[in-house]
Amino acid sequence: MPEVAPVLMVEIDVPVVERDLRAGLLCCPSCAGVLGPWGWARRRCVRSVERGALLVLRPRRARCRGCGGTHVLLPDACLLRRQYEAAVIGAVLEGKMSGLGYRRIACALGVPADTVRSWLRRFRDRSGMIRSHFVCWAHAVDPELGSIAPAGSLFAEAISAIGVAAGAWVRRFGQRGFWRLVSWLSGGLLLATRVAPFPAVP
Repeated sequence: MPEVAPVLMVEIDVPVVERDLRAGLLCCPSCAGVLGPWGWARRRCVRSVERGALLVLRPRRARCRGCGGTHVLLPDACLLRRQYEAAVIGAVLEGKMSGLGYRRIACALGVPADTVRSWLRRFRDRSGMIRSHFVCWAHAVDPELGSIAPAGSLFAEAISAIGVAAGAWVRRFGQRGFWRLVSWLSGGLLLATRVAPFPAVP
């Protein structure tokens, strides 16, 4: 079954999310209705880019005042169903693009080698979808953007498309943590199962 959960990506700044939620500024991803507070999801620990450091999170839950659907508000520092911060996974992808093998990447980051290998395999399996999704984002943010040059492999082209989309976003809307932005643009589904579709690009 597709690895899709009723989540909405939000900033990691809890007071900002709470303020926006109570002010009715967050929209339901299913029907675009207004979301309101609806308790909390279970507490979770996410391993950070700093060796041994943990982010302790308890994501907010919200309920749509229109369709009645409930959603978890997942901080953009995370990816769906991953126990590591998005920046850790991003560092693995960057290491791969630098020509490092998975064992060296794992050693440098303090992540189990099998975990690193599984992330790289999942990204490779989804690379065509990832490339298409981020190319769509790049052109949605910058309609005058030209074509993205081939990079030699689907994996490299997916990474290139991510960089182009993120660059277009920063030029238009300002700075934001790179891998937090990537997580948000992917709806948290960067490393979801191969069949899980990305959310539609506005």
